[in-house]
Amino acid sequence: MPEAPHTPVRRPWRRFFPFLAWPRPDRATLQGEAIAGLTVGMMVIPQGVAYAALAGMPLVTGIYASLLPALIAVLFSASTRLSVGPTALSCLLIAASLSGMAEPGSPQWVNLAVWLALLSGLLQVVLGAARFGWLLNVVSAPVLMGFTQAAAVLILLSQLRDLLGLPADWQAAQLAQQLNPGAALFGIGSLVLLVLSRRLSPKLPAVVLVVLAAAGISWAIGFEAAGGAVVGSLPAGMPQLYLPQWPGWQDFSRLLAPALVITLISFLETASSAKVDSQKGGQRWDQDQDLIGQGLAKLASGLSGAFPTSSSFSRSALNLYAGARTGWATIASVIVVLAALVWFTPLLHPVPQAVLAAIVVAAVMGLVKPAAFVQLWRVSRVEAVTAGVTFGVTVLSAPALYWGVIAGLLMSLSHFLYQRLHPRIIEIGLHPDGSLRDRHLWHLPPLAPRLCALRMDGGLDFASANAFERAVLEHLAAHPEVRHVCVFALSINHIDATGVEMFGQLRKGLRERGICLHIAGMKLPVERVLLRAGELPAPGAAPDPLLRLYRTDAEALAALQHPSMQNPA
Repeated sequence: MPEAPHTPVRRPWRRFFPFLAWPRPDRATLQGEAIAGLTVGMMVIPQGVAYAALAGMPLVTGIYASLLPALIAVLFSASTRLSVGPTALSCLLIAASLSGMAEPGSPQWVNLAVWLALLSGLLQVVLGAARFGWLLNVVSAPVLMGFTQAAAVLILLSQLRDLLGLPADWQAAQLAQQLNPGAALFGIGSLVLLVLSRRLSPKLPAVVLVVLAAAGISWAIGFEAAGGAVVGSLPAGMPQLYLPQWPGWQDFSRLLAPALVITLISFLETASSAKVDSQKGGQRWDQDQDLIGQGLAKLASGLSGAFPTSSSFSRSALNLYAGARTGWATIASVIVVLAALVWFTPLLHPVPQAVLAAIVVAAVMGLVKPAAFVQLWRVSRVEAVTAGVTFGVTVLSAPALYWGVIAGLLMSLSHFLYQRLHPRIIEIGLHPDGSLRDRHLWHLPPLAPRLCALRMDGGLDFASANAFERAVLEHLAAHPEVRHVCVFALSINHIDATGVEMFGQLRKGLRERGICLHIAGMKLPVERVLLRAGELPAPGAAPDPLLRLYRTDAEALAALQHPSMQNPA
């Protein structure tokens, strides 16, 4: 006899230590992973420094956030080819959340940023461990699109000063006098090179080349000595354990809403990359395990004295493009970051801050897509308005960006609730092509004389039960000659206690008026609930002459078109 196919055994320890299930790599795999890791590692260093500046943090914390958090994330996440570290959107949320609470770059600012990392990380770990990853699906695509585009606009505006070398108190009317030509040349030139390289050669590590070239030119011309703003000295060596100080109840309470938004948005960033990674690998995305991994990464970032991390879509795409197959590529990139932190931070000293601004601008320019609103308007005007309101509230409420997410969520959930409360209920007729369709829309004759044939798309629950009962009673009031009501129930996929109560009341009311109730295609879960509630005759019981059940629509149509229905007494 042939052997039965081997079924892999799911071991519980793989959920707690998923890295133990990694395949053992051979020499060729390690070489490929090393190349991919080198590519991403070289890119994450200048990006990390640039994003730390966006978050108002000490620049070296951008490298800290690219080191231990990336290692922890790849070890404990299900998606092992994601690049975890600083991202533009998360850093903007950090800067906006802490605005007005402390001075950017100050010890108090760092302490609050660490608390954001710990709070959001702990929340993600708890959600993942409880398998509540589905809760994050409450954010619809229009809300995320509106918020992301608004955040991108705010990021671009926030980088304009550094990109052009303007002082902190610059005024638009005095732009020409306050403009630093050298910084503007570095910033605009770097931006042009980054944009062109992305279009001409996406695989080229343009960020690294631009940073190195800018550092060399800045050092050669004495840009810092001439008063130009540069990265400056960065402390070398591994990050030290950072234990945050208690910020006080007032500041702590102000961190709760931003921490929730950071948790939500950062994981949606992760989802956009993880879904692509899972599709390429032909696997199902384990969102709960990724929640745990991303949460642990945030905790590691906070204890390193850094800020909340997330998955970078651009770096993750580069990782896949460079040929990464397993988590060993991320291990290689971590080694690259570690080497840079220990030995090569002096190379970043002369890099103009305008170049860092150009890196941020180049990364978020692609997020601004006005055409997406036009396309969404064609698909759904309600959702387009939701996206537009999210965009507007996010921009106008800056720096309290979470109001944009809250406004979008409320509109999205209100629309969802309205649809549940107003399900699609139609009177159906037989179309010439043999399908059952909306009788009034297609101008079809009734299925049979003195018959009300209805179909509702959705569950028969607390949200839709009253609407369904109202549709039946209104039809009977308008057509008192009706003696048969047929419910084509194949589209009713569930029923709750409210639906059972309404069914019983409707059936009783029809019986009192001598009207026969026909039900076609009832699904087994719905039938079982009604049987347990005693609203359907038990198997073997005497049939009810005013209740007829049909397994299929075809069986119901045959019965409804029987001569006894066509020529009622």
